[in-house]
Amino acid sequence: MTFTKKLGIIAVSCALAAPALMATAQTQQQAAPSQKELASKSWMNTKLSAHERTQLVLKEMTVDEKLGLLMGYFGTDAPWKNFTRPEESYPQSAGFIYGVPRLGIPNIWQADAGVGVASQSGPNVRERTALPSGMATAATWNPQVGFDGGAMIGAEARTSGFNVLLAGGVNLVREPRNGRNFEYGGEDPYLAGVMVGHQIKGVQSNHIVSTLKHFAYNDQETGRFNLNVNIDEAAGRMSDLLALQFAYEIGNPGSVMCSYNRVYGVYGCESDYLLNEVLKKDWGFKGWVMSDWGATHSTVPAANNGLDQQSGFPFDVSAYFKEPLKEAVTNGWVSQERFDDMAGRVLFALFDKGVIDNPVPKGSNNIDFKKHGLVTQKDAEEAIVLLKNDKLLPLTKSVKKIAIIGSHANVGVLSGGGSSQVYPLGGMAVSGLGPKIFPGPMVYYPSSPMKALEARLPDARITFDEGANVQTAAKLAAESDLVLVFANQWTAESVDVANLSLPDNQDALIAAVAKANKKTAVVLQTGGAILMPWLNDVSAVIEAWYPGTNGGEAIARVLTGEVNPSGHLPITFPAAEAQLPRPKVDGYPEVKDQRFDVNYTEGATVGYKWFDAHKHIPLFPFGYGLSYTDFEFSDLKAFVKNDQLNISFRVKNIGAVAGKEVAQIYIAPLNTKWEAPKRLGAFQKVDLKPGESTQVSVVVDPRLLAMYQSESKTWKIAKGQYEIILSRSATEPQATVKVGIPAQILDVQGR
Repeated sequence: MTFTKKLGIIAVSCALAAPALMATAQTQQQAAPSQKELASKSWMNTKLSAHERTQLVLKEMTVDEKLGLLMGYFGTDAPWKNFTRPEESYPQSAGFIYGVPRLGIPNIWQADAGVGVASQSGPNVRERTALPSGMATAATWNPQVGFDGGAMIGAEARTSGFNVLLAGGVNLVREPRNGRNFEYGGEDPYLAGVMVGHQIKGVQSNHIVSTLKHFAYNDQETGRFNLNVNIDEAAGRMSDLLALQFAYEIGNPGSVMCSYNRVYGVYGCESDYLLNEVLKKDWGFKGWVMSDWGATHSTVPAANNGLDQQSGFPFDVSAYFKEPLKEAVTNGWVSQERFDDMAGRVLFALFDKGVIDNPVPKGSNNIDFKKHGLVTQKDAEEAIVLLKNDKLLPLTKSVKKIAIIGSHANVGVLSGGGSSQVYPLGGMAVSGLGPKIFPGPMVYYPSSPMKALEARLPDARITFDEGANVQTAAKLAAESDLVLVFANQWTAESVDVANLSLPDNQDALIAAVAKANKKTAVVLQTGGAILMPWLNDVSAVIEAWYPGTNGGEAIARVLTGEVNPSGHLPITFPAAEAQLPRPKVDGYPEVKDQRFDVNYTEGATVGYKWFDAHKHIPLFPFGYGLSYTDFEFSDLKAFVKNDQLNISFRVKNIGAVAGKEVAQIYIAPLNTKWEAPKRLGAFQKVDLKPGESTQVSVVVDPRLLAMYQSESKTWKIAKGQYEIILSRSATEPQATVKVGIPAQILDVQGR
């Protein structure tokens, strides 16, 4: 769910008074029959398919009951719109939709977002466990970690009384300055789709619904309500839409959330192309499409073009899917068939994901926070990327004087801002930071890296300096044996960063500290890529992203070698902004209510593909990540069997400590041209003890070998020779082999 307090100053009256809306909706809440009575109803027969059960219950529903399933309300009071949340909703929640109790259809309680059960700001925030950022989870390159994290936050959502979690963000990182990149899965469609797909699968293992969002091309926050995306159709199918398609196929989400922006001149939430043609027809999606909060702009066009449910009223100008939709159906502007399809899609997902058969309990705090903290800690530990290490890390117990400088590292770790904000158990480590209103506040979780290091290095004297005064920090650095500078970049929904430099004079701070003491390690907590003008002057750099509830523990365990770093970058870190497809964010700084075009002329050449195609040398390449041990790759083989490209190889730990490595397969065509010289085709994370080796076998999805053909809606693989590259990153090949691949044409689903 996404929204902004900017709506609070829009001088537009609700088309229908909020109290009247509530009263109308509440008339649907007739007394529910007993469980015994419900069990006898034909649609409650669990031996029937979700489709059969949906059709049976639809026949029993009144027009108003169907209508009720299609109208969503904000779960938080909005006094600037004279709106009071539905009484049945949970305070400071994302949303609420009325069910049909007499038929056993539960109310729908919605919670944000991708890293945990979020809370809207207010006097009584909901305190829950936070996963690391979506970008961090993608950096693990471990689908099981994605699933486990999704299962954990899904369990907390269920215990909290929510049966829909607005998770599953998979917008590609086209624009490195996008304020919401931290929520997403990186720049490659296969990696992003696989990682987010497994998280969705994990969430829904709790018999609740997860969304897939934001559909589609919501790749920057600047002007998100007003921008119009133009992209070659085939290029879109091979990039942003392919990432969403992979996530959809793996996760099988019950709902898809359409986006704020326009695509080809049409709002995402009333785009016949996106919602009907691509999602429902081509991909076969059977669940429901919900709007983003404030992304519905009409009744008849939206309904006929594929939107099934309006979300988060009163963020839209009008309750388009309330009385106006009823009128449209009565007058035939929206057919009865389409109206039933809209309600049926909601019902299908509720049956299919087990929501109806496994009603969520009344919300409580009965959560094993310690156990869940360890889930998020494992995620954070596997996500941390060691970017540079001149034999400074891991820290040893022989170090006597350590300086920790910056980023409130004495008390906590940073999180990203906006609707995905999860509030920590026990309150924020630092208060009063960031914007007073949305997308603030700036939240630090009370997991202190300094305290975690003190517990592991009891003989060291560890001194903290906030870093506000460069000279004072440099003096402390000079007096210490070793320095840890914690640097941060707070990013948030609704705003993009102007550039990729660290804010608040942190570059100068790091430079001064490194000049005073060469034994300086930088710990980054960022939403994505940054520039590092001081890189050559420091001895070590780790990217910790936004590391979640137990982030301080995770960072300390990696710094001291309790955990061997195994994260790999899910994005490219550019050496300069001049290397990017656009020198600045389109429309930045934002001009209110001004429509403008964003032309993705790079097409499917996103991230490392752009750098390859233009021969740019990045600061750090996609897929990059160091370790405290060394790995050897060998015995690379490739062959085609049953029209599938099979690849096998061996990985051996030739170092002195146990560790995990991400083996990456890139594929380069030799007789045909793609959008870029090569593509990621497969990956596998392996866990090996010193001297241990393992055989790895992977199969490449055929769409990663093909070019999409818009006219025929097919994926076409060209006959020819292809180079298979076994690599540590996009720029570190370890072995290559050539394989002949026959011509093949696959349907729109890659079959």
